[in-house]
Amino acid sequence: MSRTVLITGASRGIGAATALLAARHGYAVAVNYSADSLAADAVVRQIRQAGGRALAVRADVASEEQVAAMFATVDAEFGSLSALVNNAGVVDQAARVDAMTLGRLRRMFEINVFGSFLCAGEAVRRMSRQHGGAGGAIVNVSSAAARLGSPGQYVDYASAKGAIDTFTVGLAKEVAGEGIRVNAVRPGIIDTGIHASGGQPDRARDVAPQVPMRRAGGVAEVAEAIVWLLGDGASYTTGALLDVAGGR
Repeated sequence: MSRTVLITGASRGIGAATALLAARHGYAVAVNYSADSLAADAVVRQIRQAGGRALAVRADVASEEQVAAMFATVDAEFGSLSALVNNAGVVDQAARVDAMTLGRLRRMFEINVFGSFLCAGEAVRRMSRQHGGAGGAIVNVSSAAARLGSPGQYVDYASAKGAIDTFTVGLAKEVAGEGIRVNAVRPGIIDTGIHASGGQPDRARDVAPQVPMRRAGGVAEVAEAIVWLLGDGASYTTGALLDVAGGR
């Protein structure tokens, strides 16, 4: 039986690595992106060139209408949905809480938290046995920041990811009896472009000495954890918060 996974924010970084790995594990992959169509198309092209099935689908996960349209597109292209990876997220410039604006906070929570809720709701309506689905799996991408707090830098981001942790545990219990497993990975310092978007392109290199393993992680290492949680090998795992943080 073919399996389909929708991965939000899959045009780069952890999302792109997860898309490529999931395809190698036999998933048809819906590659969500919000702006960079060229990067999303490149991920799709790599999957197709390797013999897999993939589709790029644009949507801002903070928009209820665009999320609904994205899932409808995936339905039309691939049929039933087997899995969702809530990976789309943003950081901002390093700042103290007393320098943060309401606009910054709204953007942080609309994309990182509200978007995950909206996508999970659409996925549950398709996968839940209560709704006639065949079950499935959801993996939320949280962050080690949720337990570290990120003082002086990203308390808003850490707080949003703390909400994702709570969301993961609550949703897992809510739908466990309906055939859906819900888990989260909490990456630590990972070498991705997200640091540049927060104004610190060298952050992974600079913080690496503080990590017990003395290095930053790679996107492929996080992808391995995500795809394991999606698969049958994690069949009795739900409500878990899996740290992929080098001991940090």
